[in-house]
Amino acid sequence: MSENTVASVFLLILASLAASPATAQETVRIGVGFGFAFLPAYVCEDLKLVEKYAKRDHLELKASYQHLVGAAAMRDALSSGTIDIAPFGTAPLLAAWEKTKDTPQQVLAVSGLSTLSPVLLAVRPEVRTLADFRSSDRIAVPTATAPQLYLLQMQSEKVFGQYDKLRGQIVVEPHPQAVADLLAGNDSIAGYFSSAPFTEIALADGRVHKVLSTSDVIDGKASFLILGATKAYVGEHPKVADAVAKAMDEAARIIRSDPHHAAEVYLSHEPSKTLSAASLAAVLADIKDDFGNAVRGVGAFADFMARHGELKAPPQSWKEIVAPALLNSPST
Repeated sequence: MSENTVASVFLLILASLAASPATAQETVRIGVGFGFAFLPAYVCEDLKLVEKYAKRDHLELKASYQHLVGAAAMRDALSSGTIDIAPFGTAPLLAAWEKTKDTPQQVLAVSGLSTLSPVLLAVRPEVRTLADFRSSDRIAVPTATAPQLYLLQMQSEKVFGQYDKLRGQIVVEPHPQAVADLLAGNDSIAGYFSSAPFTEIALADGRVHKVLSTSDVIDGKASFLILGATKAYVGEHPKVADAVAKAMDEAARIIRSDPHHAAEVYLSHEPSKTLSAASLAAVLADIKDDFGNAVRGVGAFADFMARHGELKAPPQSWKEIVAPALLNSPST
C-alpha cells in the first residue's frame, strides 16, 4: 500500500470519528403532575440525579420532565409513547398492570415516589369516626381516582360492612377549595380527605381535627404515587429504570437531610402566595420518612380491588408488579 493510500485511509477514519459521537445520548421522558408528592422528581431534575446514576452505569442519559395535568392524560401519553415513565396511584397502577398483562405494554412499577398519608379532617367536634358523619354530610376528595377515595371505601367496608356506603356523599374538590370550604364551616363539606401540605394548613385552625389516616385503614404505609413504565421499555432500557429508582431514593435522602433546601426546590417549581419555605420545611421535617423508591401497600389495595371486581387476577406478591430494579427494595 502506497504512502498516499495509507494517508487517505487515515483521514477517512478521522472524519468518521469526528462525524459520530463516541457514545450516543439517550433521553428518558418522565411525566410529572403537580403537588408535594412530586418533590423527589423536582430534586432529581434540579440535581440531575437520574443522569448521575446512568453515568455510573456507563450510560449517557438526559432526563426530561414533562408536566401533564390529570391521570388520564398521563396514561394516554404513556400508552402512545409520548412519555416513557408516568406517575400512578397504587390502585390505578394495579388496574393498568392487569389490563395490559401478558403484553409488551404491561405497566410495571419503576420507582416509588412517596408514601404521604392522606388524612380525613373534620370541624364538627362530634365527628370522630366515619359513623359520625350524617347522611347529608359531604366529604371532599381531590380526584375521582385519588388514594383518598380508596382509603375511604376500605374504611367504610370495615365500619359499615359496605364499601360504597358513602358513595353518594363524595364530592371532588381541589385541595385549596376543600380547605376553604372546610374552614368556612357552612356545611358545604363536613369532611375533607387531605394530603400534605394542605393537611397542615387546615390543622393550623384549632377547630380542625383528624378523623382518619392511612395507618387506621391498612397495616403499614401505602404508596401515594408510583412511577410506572411499560414492560417493553423496562426490557429495552434496564439501565434507565435502575438509574431512575436510585435517583429517586437519593432525592428522598436529600429531602430527609435538608428539608429547608427541599422546600426551596418545591417552591421553585410550584410557586405559592400562601406557602413559605419555612412553613414547608416544617412540614417536610414531620413527613421526612414518606419519600423513597419502595412501593408499599400493594397487597392491601390488590385484595380490596379483587373483592370488589376491579381486579380479576390480583398479583400474589408485590414483586409481580415491579421492574427488576426494585426487586431488592423494601417494598410491601
